[in-house]
Amino acid sequence: MEATEAMIPITMFLAMFGILYVYFNTRHKERMFMIEKGADPAIFQTQSKRDGRFTSMRIGMFLIGIAIGILLGNVLEETTTLDEEVAYFSMVFLFGGISLVVYYLFVEKRTAKTE
Repeated sequence: MEATEAMIPITMFLAMFGILYVYFNTRHKERMFMIEKGADPAIFQTQSKRDGRFTSMRIGMFLIGIAIGILLGNVLEETTTLDEEVAYFSMVFLFGGISLVVYYLFVEKRTAKTE
């Protein structure tokens, strides 16, 4: 039984490695083909490089939303008859999502002012 249990993490890491290898290898081939056909290498820059100044704000707002979700999940669990898992997961996802929506609205408002 112990040998079978040891195979689970090994299989998981091999699967992750295989998926990442295929992803990056395919992406590299696609990019090389596009460059050979005359595409501008600037199209490979991601959106995050252009909005890099807001990255820490996005992460911070998301973590604050999760913390508020955990706190309100505890309050919801103590004051209602909901199960612990339901209270915590619902509040974490709710406030994590709300924080990302607020971040999006903030960035859209900031970028509209500069344009």
